Amino acid sequence: QVQLVESGGGLAQPGGSLRLSCATSGFTFSNYAMNWYRQAPGMERELVAHINTRTGSTNYADSVKVRFTISRDNAKNTVYLQMNSLKPEDTAVYYCNANRWPSNNYWGQGTQVTVSS
Repeated sequence: QVQLVESGGGLAQPGGSLRLSCATSGFTFSNYAMNWYRQAPGMERELVAHINTRTGSTNYADSVKVRFTISRDNAKNTVYLQMNSLKPEDTAVYYCNANRWPSNNYWGQGTQVTVSS
């Protein structure tokens, strides 16, 4: 059974930091690209960060570049999102995603991140 379980969300002040984790099971983690998406109320889900399978190369949405860092630990089957210099506009539900071309695509249940003073 495939599981992706996010944790680490919560309330942060502007300028603060949070670290999200996504623990996975039920599939060969090292064979999957891993992504973090987010969805704010009334908005479409958007890709925030991507890390590939072998080289660990990463890509980020322009809105989070420099501030967010995605990483993975293939030994622990876990992907992380370090979020620094948080802004109110980062408030959203953050989702972990595992993807392997052409058709394997798995989602976590999401974790709420709220940035507010």
